[in-house]
Amino acid sequence: MNPKVKIFTGNSNPELAARIATRYGNGLGKVNIQKFSDGEFQPVFLESIRGDYVFLVQGTNAPTENLMELLLMIDAAKRASAGYITAVIPYFGFARQDRKDKPRVAIGSKLIANLLTAAGANRVITMDLHAPQIQGFFDIPVDHLDSSAIFIPYIENLKLKNLTFASPDVGSTTRVREVASFFNAEMVICDKHRKRANEIASMVVIGDVKDRDIVLIDDICDTAGTLTKSAALLVEKGARSVRAFCTHPVFSGKAYENIENSVLEELVVCDTIPLKKQSAKVKVISVADLFAVAIRNMHENKSITSLFVHSQRRM
Repeated sequence: MNPKVKIFTGNSNPELAARIATRYGNGLGKVNIQKFSDGEFQPVFLESIRGDYVFLVQGTNAPTENLMELLLMIDAAKRASAGYITAVIPYFGFARQDRKDKPRVAIGSKLIANLLTAAGANRVITMDLHAPQIQGFFDIPVDHLDSSAIFIPYIENLKLKNLTFASPDVGSTTRVREVASFFNAEMVICDKHRKRANEIASMVVIGDVKDRDIVLIDDICDTAGTLTKSAALLVEKGARSVRAFCTHPVFSGKAYENIENSVLEELVVCDTIPLKKQSAKVKVISVADLFAVAIRNMHENKSITSLFVHSQRRM
């Protein structure tokens, strides 16, 4: 009997998991996260998964219980004799802790890679890691999906006349340059200096933006401070319009207030993290199709290169 594909989810983003399962052609598998009065919890699979390909859709965004849920589900699947366990992590939390940038700090993303492997995951599928080199922290295969595959068609449909791409900081230049090269468009950089985490001391624009329609691109929108300050500075320097595309809508602190009061025409995000509330300026595009195809191709031992066709330079 051929092993079946079974898709399960925890509590981090059940709506996205349901969309992925629907696009794939399966319903979500039955799992119960039992809660105890002291706050402890225990995942229980309510159907047999012996020998099956098990996909656990669970982001590791806040709260940190989401990470613990994923680890326990992996362990439960392993002990239930699943044939192959893949952790599908739309948003990989702690990814900003990818190096020792000051003394006596943890490298959180490496620790989580170790935990996922130790728990029993055979593979990881994720999207837009804050630092792509985090893939090297794993000793198991990692499929790293790219949101440009869904952002680029959206940008094409905007039909902006004088399109220029902007990086809100130096760290995003590689990501922005790849998209700009697809459109054969120019790019500029907003170079920032931080006083402390989530607080910007100063910012300058490197490049000409006068009378340009600017598209800012980043992987994470946290407090939206960098994004909105970049947009304001670009308009101040003569930009005709500014809109932004960010994969992961973390939206902490005063994020919604910053976005609503900004000069941004719109902020386009993915559904890798569920929104806390709606905003007239925020548009959500689903990544369900991308993950469903990745799951199917992985199960059938097919290449996932086709998922990156939009990020390749137009010939």
